[in-house]
Amino acid sequence: MRAVQIVEETGPDSALRVVELPEPEASSMLTPGSGVVVEVHAAGVSFPELLQTRGQYQMKPPLPFVPGSEVAGIVRSAPEGAAVKEGDRVSAFCALGGWAETAVSPEFLTFPLAPELDFAQGAGLILNYHTAYFSLRLRGRLQEGETVLVHGAAGGVGTAALQVAKGLGARTIAAVSTEAKAQVARAAGADEVVLVQEGWKDRVLELSGGGVQLVLDPVGGERFLDSLRCLAEDGRLVVVGFTGGSIPEVRVNRLLLRNTEIIGAGWGAYVMGKPELNREIGAAVNRLIDAGFVRPIVGERHPLEQAAEALRALEQRRATGKVVLDVRSA
Repeated sequence: MRAVQIVEETGPDSALRVVELPEPEASSMLTPGSGVVVEVHAAGVSFPELLQTRGQYQMKPPLPFVPGSEVAGIVRSAPEGAAVKEGDRVSAFCALGGWAETAVSPEFLTFPLAPELDFAQGAGLILNYHTAYFSLRLRGRLQEGETVLVHGAAGGVGTAALQVAKGLGARTIAAVSTEAKAQVARAAGADEVVLVQEGWKDRVLELSGGGVQLVLDPVGGERFLDSLRCLAEDGRLVVVGFTGGSIPEVRVNRLLLRNTEIIGAGWGAYVMGKPELNREIGAAVNRLIDAGFVRPIVGERHPLEQAAEALRALEQRRATGKVVLDVRSA
């Protein structure tokens, strides 16, 4: 099978090689000895893969290895008792090995792909939408009628968060850096859009009537302090990641002033050992698909051989929606 490997930790321009490898056995790294074998049609491209090309991600397999954590395709085989079977269209989280023509995922992270979604959308479903649901509902305790501010709202996690929040009955304010990204956020269903420039905090406070109940932040960086200032009393700021590069620090006395919280939301580390929780989140996301709220927005699409260019889209922060590798032409 064709696959892309990371062969050295020198960044996306030089770390990747397209290679021929044997087909994997039906054994997932998350569930050794069993797994769902998937004929991959599309694979997601995410920030962790960019970090892996530099050896900066917490998961550091020995070189060379096939990156790629999420895929969509057709089941070739599944273990007994799995919710999917041979021939099913699925979206799946495999942790590693997704940038290949065949991948293996644990059954509890392999879900039937709704007929409304194509393979490219399926490849952007689990990492972003499960993260969004986990961060908003389970960690952020988002309730119907609340207002949520979403940073990085044109990216994969951001567009997912806007759609999930709407599905949970919340009002959404999208924070983006350009007018082009504002259009993407609006297409994802944002009720209001704010450009992150001078005065953006005041605009959020105006739109929210004095403060939002929840901030979802996958960006970090310099805007973090103003995000805290955007919170209403009893508000929560959920930290999802740091795509902006720098990890912010804050004086915790600020939390006392309005009885606010900063909450960490590390989806992957939390759910990997909890099969039933993954099934529950998957069922919740599928309900939002059925209700018409969740429709993954696909941005740049590249063939497998152009994986480096796909990563550069993330590195240069030009990516909107989900960046996808088209592994098979059909």
